[in-house]
Amino acid sequence: MLIFLIGFMGSGKTTLGRPLAQRLGYGFLDLDKVIEEGEGATVGEIFSGRGEAYFRTLERKYLQNIILHGGDRVVSTGGGTPCFNANMELMNANGVTVYLKLSPGMLADRLMAARVCRPLLADKSPEELLQYIVDTLALREEHYERANVVVANPSRDITKLVSILEPYLSRS
Repeated sequence: MLIFLIGFMGSGKTTLGRPLAQRLGYGFLDLDKVIEEGEGATVGEIFSGRGEAYFRTLERKYLQNIILHGGDRVVSTGGGTPCFNANMELMNANGVTVYLKLSPGMLADRLMAARVCRPLLADKSPEELLQYIVDTLALREEHYERANVVVANPSRDITKLVSILEPYLSRS
């Protein structure tokens, strides 16, 4: 079974995805890392060199490849993955989607601490960052909310996440 973790950057997709995969005995994939390895360039380099449309086409290709190979895996997607090229429909048709939902304020707090690692956010003040999150979430929320499972304010308690996913896991 494929479990796709979706949500805004900083929502915990990778942080929760690795231990969730380990607990379930699944493999773990970070879609952005898969793209970077396959293309020999960072996501930032792809965006700046070829543009967002090109990146979104690559993202769809690599997502389809992950689905084609199947298996039991937890996949951490990029924050925009569900919002382009009917990816949300593709993921819902081929696995379980889990939206890790946090408030804009919580996301801003997490991202402020990690903004050195996020070039897109590095030059934003706390107020600009919060506004960016609010504006971007307004565009993405309709896609995120189509997930099979919505987990509000996810904790690092993997046992709780596994229990939320149990109805889906028992079907596989």
